[in-house]
Amino acid sequence: MAEKSPRGLADVVAASTSISDIDGREGRLWYRGYDIHDIAGRISFEECVHLLQRGTLPTQAELDGLTAELADGRRYGSVATTLLPYVVGNGTPMEALRTLVSSLAIDDPDAEDASIDADRRKATRLVAQLPVLVAAYEAQRSGREVPDADPELGIAGNFLLQITGERPAPRAAEIFDECLVLHADHTMNASTFTARVIAATLSDMHSAITGAMGALRGPLHGGANEAVMKTLTSIDGEEDAVDQFVRDELGAGRKIMGFGHRVYKTEDPRATHLRKMSEELADLTGNRRYYEFSRRMEQTVLDEKGLYPNVDFFAASVYHALGIPTDLFTPVFAISRMSGWTAHVIEQHEDNRLIRPDSDYTGPHDQQWVEISKR
Repeated sequence: MAEKSPRGLADVVAASTSISDIDGREGRLWYRGYDIHDIAGRISFEECVHLLQRGTLPTQAELDGLTAELADGRRYGSVATTLLPYVVGNGTPMEALRTLVSSLAIDDPDAEDASIDADRRKATRLVAQLPVLVAAYEAQRSGREVPDADPELGIAGNFLLQITGERPAPRAAEIFDECLVLHADHTMNASTFTARVIAATLSDMHSAITGAMGALRGPLHGGANEAVMKTLTSIDGEEDAVDQFVRDELGAGRKIMGFGHRVYKTEDPRATHLRKMSEELADLTGNRRYYEFSRRMEQTVLDEKGLYPNVDFFAASVYHALGIPTDLFTPVFAISRMSGWTAHVIEQHEDNRLIRPDSDYTGPHDQQWVEISKR
């Protein structure tokens, strides 16, 4: 009989990786050895993509090359174009985008090529295509056209342009760019583990990413940021109402979304940056309501439960201030995490071993069959 594993595979090493690392007790996160506090706000999302997918921070020539590849890769094929009107309005945005991402494989010229070079090309295209698909989804349901990408803007700036229809202020684009860097990878989280399990069967890149998106959709993973914003907007009154809301929810045995983490025992280092961005955007927009509510909720939950905010908590008020619809918060998470997912699929394919954990059987033994007339 196999030795029993902890529930949820807590602390079980499922794979070796050189992509990212976490120290949960100290509250630290590294991308390929770079502390997130050192690179957040200093590197662009495009540089982060190069770091995760290709292993190094790029030289200027390498960055220029990747930027050109990303620009060329934005276009998606006829299958996704045909599907788009059918999936809009018939489910959640993540359900629609999960279907659209899967369909991208049909038009991808490297879909059947399992080589590492082909994986890298597919990875770059997926990073480029998902923001455009999210913007196309929003435009389709809003009955408007998607603005053309601006070659002077990066992935972050163009997404804000295409999702809102207005060219973003430079600082807003910088803040969103930093958000994408902060969400890019996070070791063996549920969606990344899903992607690696699928990749380990030697299935294709698009299948692995489609599975990852299914995992991200859950409210205990990427869906938490939407839940946080819905919580903030549901509170009537002023700041004092936040305290009563938290106590009522906790007293009823319900969770406050956006708090606590399976790995971090102290503050999530990404939350440190997002808190500052939430305050800055509150000042820039002149609307401090949701930032102030967030700070009040943060303190009350800490006092009542000893829990710290995770990456989802302040991301909600940041995305809201940037003009992103609440039900697109999880797709935005996917836009960023696409860089990490694809890097993990590449890494899994480079040194593959089928991921096949054991399980703890909890059912009965030695049952005896009886014919149906005697049951």
